[in-house]
Amino acid sequence: MPAATPTFYLTTPIYYVNDAPHIGHAYTTVAGDVITRWHRQRQERVWFLTGTDEHGQKVMRTAEAHGVSPQAWADRLVETAWKPVLKTLDVRNDDFIRTTQERHATRVQGFIQDLYDKGEIYAGSYEGPYCVGCEEYKLPGDLMDGTGEFEGHKVCAIHGTPVEMLAEENYFFRMSAYTQRLLDLYEANPTFVQPPSARNEVIAFVKQGLQDLSISRNTFNWGIPIPWDTSHVLYVWFDALLNYATAVGLGSDEPADKDQFARTWPPNVHLVGKDILRFHAVIWPAMLMAAGLPLPGQVFAHGWLLVGGEKMSKSKLTGIAPSSIIDTFGSDAFRFYFLRAIVFGQDGSFSWEDLHARYTSELANGFGNLASRVAAMIGKYFGGTLPDAGPLTPAEEHVAAVAARAVVDAEAAIDRLALNEAIAAIWTLVETTNGYLTEQEPWKVAKDPAEVDAAGASVPGGRLATILVTAAEALRALAVLLAPVTPQAADALWELLGAEPALGPLASQPVADAGRFGQLPAGTVVTKGASLFPRIEEPTAS
Repeated sequence: MPAATPTFYLTTPIYYVNDAPHIGHAYTTVAGDVITRWHRQRQERVWFLTGTDEHGQKVMRTAEAHGVSPQAWADRLVETAWKPVLKTLDVRNDDFIRTTQERHATRVQGFIQDLYDKGEIYAGSYEGPYCVGCEEYKLPGDLMDGTGEFEGHKVCAIHGTPVEMLAEENYFFRMSAYTQRLLDLYEANPTFVQPPSARNEVIAFVKQGLQDLSISRNTFNWGIPIPWDTSHVLYVWFDALLNYATAVGLGSDEPADKDQFARTWPPNVHLVGKDILRFHAVIWPAMLMAAGLPLPGQVFAHGWLLVGGEKMSKSKLTGIAPSSIIDTFGSDAFRFYFLRAIVFGQDGSFSWEDLHARYTSELANGFGNLASRVAAMIGKYFGGTLPDAGPLTPAEEHVAAVAARAVVDAEAAIDRLALNEAIAAIWTLVETTNGYLTEQEPWKVAKDPAEVDAAGASVPGGRLATILVTAAEALRALAVLLAPVTPQAADALWELLGAEPALGPLASQPVADAGRFGQLPAGTVVTKGASLFPRIEEPTAS
C-alpha cells in the first residue's frame, strides 16, 4: 500500500499481569480483532495494538506473594499466558506493547518531562482512599459500605474489597484546567464516547468538576521513575495510557518511528471495559490536550461478562480461561458466540447451556450444515464440479438481494461497533439460503427427467444447476462476510468452494464485493471436506 494511505488504528486496553487472562479479557481482544479484520477486507491499512500493563502496586504485590521480582513475574505471565492466548483466540494483532519495554519507558519520560516543563505538573500532597485493584484514588461516591467480612469498612464498588487510606507527597497533573475543554469535546463530538450510556456517565462525572490528578507514588519503586525526581515513580495509569502513543512512535527520533506515528496517530477506536471508562474518556484526552496532540476518534466502552449474575473477576476466582471453552468448541465458536449473543456495549451473561445451544442451532445446524449440504449435492449431481446456471427466477434474485443487503447492513453495523447487529445481518443470508433450499427442494428437482441426459447425468444449465450455483454463491458471500468472525471456518469454506488462486487469498477479498453473485465460474471444483462445525455433546462446566 502507498505510504499516504490512512491507517485504521484500533487499540484494546493493556491488561494487568497480576494473573492469567480470562474470557472477559478475551472478549475485548476478539472484538478488536473482528473489527480490524473487517477493515482489512475493506482494503484499508490497519494497525491493531494490544499488550500488557506491568507496573503498579497490584502487580508488585502479586509478584511478592509468589516470591519473585515484579519483572520476573511479568515476563513469566506474558510469555506463558498473555501472548499464547492471542494464538488460542486466532487474533491477528500488529503489535504487542509491554510497559516495561525500553521503547515505552523512555518515551513516557520524555512526555511527562515536556508536561513538567510546560507547567502542567506541580508538586503537592494528597490523602484519600485508594483501591489497589483499580490503582485509583476513590471519590466518596465510588465507595460502598462493606458487608460480611468487610462490614464496617468502605469498599470499592467494582472490586468489593476495602480501600486503603494513603497520604503521600506527590506530583500532580493540572487536570482541573481541562474540565470545560472536555465538556466542549463531548458536545462537539457526540460519538467520542460510546455507547450513549457511557457518554452520559462521563459527562455527568466531568460536570461535577475535575480535581487535579496525583501522578506519582513514592512509597514503592515498581514503576517508571519521574525524570526530574527519581524518588518518585509515575502513577501506573498515567504510564499505561501513554502506551497507545509510544507503541506507534511518539517521542522517538528514529525516522521509521516518526513515519509510523504520522501515519497512524490518532487512533480511530479505543476499546475499553466500562470499569476503566473514566481513565480513557477523561484523563487520557486531558493528557493529550496538555501535550497538544490530536485526540482519538472514539472511546467505546463495552459491558461486563457476567457469570451467575456477577462480573467475572480474577480476584474473586470467577474467571474462566478461554481455553476451557475453546478446547471443546474451537476458537471460531468462541469468537462467534460472545459477539453474537451479547449486545456490544451492554453487560452480557455467559452460560455453558446457551453456548452449546447457539453452537448447535446456528453454527452446526445452520451454517455448517448448509455448507455440507450444498457441497454434497454438487458432488452427487455434478461430480463435484460447479455447473453453468440456467435462467434465474425471482427465488434466485431474492437470495442475491439478501446477500447484497447483508453486506450493506453489516458494513453500517461495523461502523457503529454494533458487532452483534453485523453478525445478525450476515445471518439473514444463512437463514435465507437454508430456506431457499428447503423451498426449491433440489433433491426432488434432480429426479425430473428434464434435468438428466440420456446417460442419467444431471445437465448443466437446468433448474437443478441454477439452484446449486445460487447456493454456492451464497456460501462464497458468507465466507467473505464471516472471515473476520470465524476465520478458520471461512478459510475452510473458501477451500471447499474451490476458489481459483486468481481470486486471491481470503483476507484480500473486498467485503464490498461479497454480495455480488456470479464470481464462482463454471468448472470450479467443489469438495465436501470435513464439517465446519461438528456436533458436540452438551458439556458440563469445568
